[in-house]
Amino acid sequence: PPAVSQQATRHARRIYVGGLPPTATEQSISSFFSHALAAIGGNTAGPGNAVVNVYINREKNFAFVELRTVEETSNAMALDGIMFEGVSVRVRRPNDYNPAAAASLGPSTPNPNLNLAAIGLSNASGGGGGGGGGKSNPADQADRIFVGGLPYYLTEEQCRELLGSFGPIKSFDLVKDRETGNSKGYGFVVYQDSAVTDIACAGLNGLRMGDRTLTVRRATEGAPSATGGGTASAAIATALGPPGLMPAALANLGVGVSVGMGLNPLVAVNPALTSATRIVVLTDAVSADEIVDDNEYDDILADMKDEASRHGLCNNVLIPRPAPENPHPPGMCKVIMEFNDVNSAVKARNAMHGRRFAGRVVNATYLTEEAYFSGRYDG
Repeated sequence: PPAVSQQATRHARRIYVGGLPPTATEQSISSFFSHALAAIGGNTAGPGNAVVNVYINREKNFAFVELRTVEETSNAMALDGIMFEGVSVRVRRPNDYNPAAAASLGPSTPNPNLNLAAIGLSNASGGGGGGGGGKSNPADQADRIFVGGLPYYLTEEQCRELLGSFGPIKSFDLVKDRETGNSKGYGFVVYQDSAVTDIACAGLNGLRMGDRTLTVRRATEGAPSATGGGTASAAIATALGPPGLMPAALANLGVGVSVGMGLNPLVAVNPALTSATRIVVLTDAVSADEIVDDNEYDDILADMKDEASRHGLCNNVLIPRPAPENPHPPGMCKVIMEFNDVNSAVKARNAMHGRRFAGRVVNATYLTEEAYFSGRYDG
């Protein structure tokens, strides 16, 4: 039979994602859903990003996400309720989806063997529980707290130490990557005393830890808690103590923390750790002369990708070079590596900093994700 065109399968290769936070961008949505599919074993078209296009309706906070294949799209339906930037989002078929026409194009339901627990969803609930399902006691659901924005390099014990500064913990689940065992940057906590729940949410939500900001709220809520009112301020003051004091538990974490509300600012303990991001930048690794020739440029780029892959999963490697229309692009002659997680980036940075390439001593630093996705490669 003749091959089915991409346009003919488009209705079956798109998902509707509703309830997006206002901070969502095309890039962040594409990267998030591609990584989520890979984490649960939902990729069927090989390596690379499963998402090929994203359209956002900012007025109504939803997006249409187009994927590579019908099968991957059906697997993406299992992501309903997943936490994206601290908000539980809805994943549905778009209105133009035609079940009868899609029946001959591929599976219309998710693969039952997907590992939804890898991203904090429950297989039993079909992916609609909003994360971390299946482990907690049903009686604890009302007081269950979602904690997002945790630095990836914090261990489970360090997270417990941070959360435990508000009271004894009944249960804590740190969501981890199935393949690497690394933290996914969020988890769920229940305190022994339910009266602590709202105090902890108010005291932790908006807390800056390194280059990340905590989003902390009751897991049953559909949007992040507000912490700007008088009640929240009083709760923070009660939980954290008088201004100028810092709980010993936070001081021992080895990360910089600060409160953006002017209450009880916390000092940075280890700035070197807090600067770590997923983006590593190498300077003095290549020169302008070496990347003028296309073949030589391709060889250097391939070598850098190979080097990056030795330290963890690397999503992308860029080496900006001069062009006739742009003789001095941002980050020219820098090697910019986007890793899948902070742990891999830290390993790569430590391994390559101070190394010699062609007689030059390489300097390896970190770049914020905001600067990276904005194309501001010079910081």
